Amino acid sequence: MSRQEIVNSLIDASVIAVMRISDPTKLIKISEAIYEGGISAVEITMTVPNAIKMIEEANKLIGSYMIIGVGSVLDRNSALKAIDAGAKYVVSPIFKKEIIEISHKNNIPSMPGAFTPTEIQTAFEAGADIIKVFPADVVGMAFFKNVLAPMPHLKLMPTGGVSITNAGDWLKSGACAVGVGSALLDKKAIENEDYKSITFNARGLMESINRAKIDLEKSN
Repeated sequence: MSRQEIVNSLIDASVIAVMRISDPTKLIKISEAIYEGGISAVEITMTVPNAIKMIEEANKLIGSYMIIGVGSVLDRNSALKAIDAGAKYVVSPIFKKEIIEISHKNNIPSMPGAFTPTEIQTAFEAGADIIKVFPADVVGMAFFKNVLAPMPHLKLMPTGGVSITNAGDWLKSGACAVGVGSALLDKKAIENEDYKSITFNARGLMESINRAKIDLEKSN
C-alpha cells in the first residue's frame, strides 16, 4: 500500500489499539482477540520488550489482515528499525521532523504527537499525516472542535482519555480516529489470558464508533 492508502485504511478502521504490554509473548493472541471484536490496527510501542522483534513477528503472522504500526518512537533510528521490521505507520508522543522525514522516505505515514494549536499546525506543515493529540484527556473533546473550527484541514487522533463508551464521541468532536490502550487492553484480563474479555471490550468500543459514524452520516 502507498502512504496515503495506509492513512485511508487507518481512518476507515477508526481505532488504533495501543499495545503497551509487559509480556510480548501474548501480543499475537491479544491482537487476534481485538481483531475478532472488529479492530484491525495495532500500534506496538517501543516500550514493549523486544519491540522490534515483535513487530517483525506480528507482521509475518497477522500482517495480512491487520495494520501493524510502531508507537512511542522518539528518534529517527528507532523509526527506521521498526519500518525495516515491517511497521506500516510510525506514531510518536512528540514532534520531531527527522521522524517524519525517515517515515516518508520509506513511504510510511508519520503520526507525531502535539498538544497546542501551534504545535499541531507546525507538525502538519512538516508533513504529518495524522497528528496524535496527547494526552487528550487533559484538553478534552471541546478542544478538538475548537481547534478544527479555524483549521479544518487537520487530521487529529486523541490518545489518552479514550474509553470503550466514549470513543464515538471523540469522532463526533472531529477526530479522524482514536488511539486506545489500557481501556481496551485490561491488564487483569491479559494476565489471566482472558482473551474473550478483550474481544468483548473491542466489540463494545466498535459499537460506540459505528453508532457515531451513523450519526455523523445523518447530520451531513
